[in-house]
Amino acid sequence: MTSAVAPARTGHDTVGLVRLLRAELRWIFRRPRTLIVLGLLAAIPVVMGVALTLVDPAAAGGGPDNSSGPLLSAAVGNAYVLPIAALTMTLALLLPLASAMAGADAIAGEAAHGTLRGWLLAPVSRGRLLGVKAFGVATVSLVATLSMAATATITGLIINGSDALFTLSGTTLSLSEALGRVLIAVAWVTLQLWAVGAVALAISAWTEHPMLVVVAVLAGDVVFTILTFLSAVKWLHPFLLTQNWSSALTETLQDPMPSGQLAEGALRAACYIVIALSLAYSRLTTRDG
Repeated sequence: MTSAVAPARTGHDTVGLVRLLRAELRWIFRRPRTLIVLGLLAAIPVVMGVALTLVDPAAAGGGPDNSSGPLLSAAVGNAYVLPIAALTMTLALLLPLASAMAGADAIAGEAAHGTLRGWLLAPVSRGRLLGVKAFGVATVSLVATLSMAATATITGLIINGSDALFTLSGTTLSLSEALGRVLIAVAWVTLQLWAVGAVALAISAWTEHPMLVVVAVLAGDVVFTILTFLSAVKWLHPFLLTQNWSSALTETLQDPMPSGQLAEGALRAACYIVIALSLAYSRLTTRDG
């Protein structure tokens, strides 16, 4: 009588990809800090919309001389500008913070809690492991951006109505046209945040201290932003991820809509993603725990 022999494992990817992705998303969205950050980001446009209804339109842009002032002025009585203004203002720091936290928790956070070693010893290749972690970070970035855009759009429509959808060029948009442009802004911002998250993953692969990852990413964000204002290093500006962050989204508010800065920023973010994930992969392939 011949006994049945269990099939031998022929590789490191014996765990289903869908199962891994589902487990990663369940792990991410069960973290209280993740839910708190996403909730706070979604609440910011509501606060902005309510505050803009309580101020004089002429004084809405009376702050420091930056791109946020004109956007806030245009958002008064204009339901279409509020989502773009909210995304532009939070892209400077708050949205990158969400992606940096997700990237820090993905590898360094699990290494600190001892759960990463189970991933490294499981029948999952390092490439698939990195892909699952990158997918989780990308999902957090997308949810953060979408939630902000959704609450900003709903707030703007409630306060100003669907008839107050104007571009900075003075033309009136239909609701579908305005939503289409908001989705373009969401896609562009999400790509920038994916780049930030990829950098966080690369740093996270080299340390077991998640706070160090967050601090390093945010410090780099601040340094890059400062360098964009220094004409002495103008040759370096095309390589800075934050270049045109404060002005690119205003292209979606013009009619006809140009795409020069949006396309340049998207290409730059894609390059950062490829380089950062390559560095993360090179570290994970040599990491034992």
